[in-house]
Amino acid sequence: MNKTFKSSFAAAVLAAFSLAPLQSQAALFEDEEARRAILDIRARLTNMQNEINAKADKTNNLDLNNQNEQLRQEIARLRGQVELLTNELANLQKRQKDFYVDLDARLSKLEPQKVTIDGKEVLMEQGEQRAYDAALAYFKAGDYRNAGASFYDFTRRYPQSGLTPSAQYWLGNTYYAQRDFKNAITAQQVVLKNYPDSPKAPDALLNIASCYMELKDRPAARKTLETLIAQYPESPAAETAKERIAALK
Repeated sequence: MNKTFKSSFAAAVLAAFSLAPLQSQAALFEDEEARRAILDIRARLTNMQNEINAKADKTNNLDLNNQNEQLRQEIARLRGQVELLTNELANLQKRQKDFYVDLDARLSKLEPQKVTIDGKEVLMEQGEQRAYDAALAYFKAGDYRNAGASFYDFTRRYPQSGLTPSAQYWLGNTYYAQRDFKNAITAQQVVLKNYPDSPKAPDALLNIASCYMELKDRPAARKTLETLIAQYPESPAAETAKERIAALK
């Protein structure tokens, strides 16, 4: 009977020691894996405790005390592993919660924001303002080639942006600054065609008139200025157009 118990005890201890690597791997467990590991260890603890109770009547007291002490030590070790896994599970859940809170905050920053442009409330993506400002910075620095490329790229990337009429207008100005008057006229005509209600439309007409003057086409320049006055009589550009018409006489 004592041999039988020792054999059973050895098997129990061997099964218990097979759980030792759990401590080093605990940090790698996902939520559900950690829960399953904890439940498995607790089940083994219960079985080992039941084994002690079942064999209590079949062995002498001395052997039973020695064997029980060994099993109690192993049980204590397994309980320590349960505590470690429980703590790791709590930490994992906290890290997951912090991660999703941070992710939600980051995503909210990437969502389009409501802004007011030329008196209208529009939705604007995060990259729009930066791209527009970068293109305008090129223009102000006198780098008209890069400014033109950047404004052109902006109009293609953000065709529905509230800043696109202005980007198209400044694209025309980059051509004008490079004395490419034909392309300047074409670019400003896009403003008039696609964004006739934009505050940039009167300025686009004024720029077209300037291009015609540079091309020595005074009749076209005068006609453009007259169109500006007729269509946008209250705009500041219309006052400038009147002055230029007077100078043409």
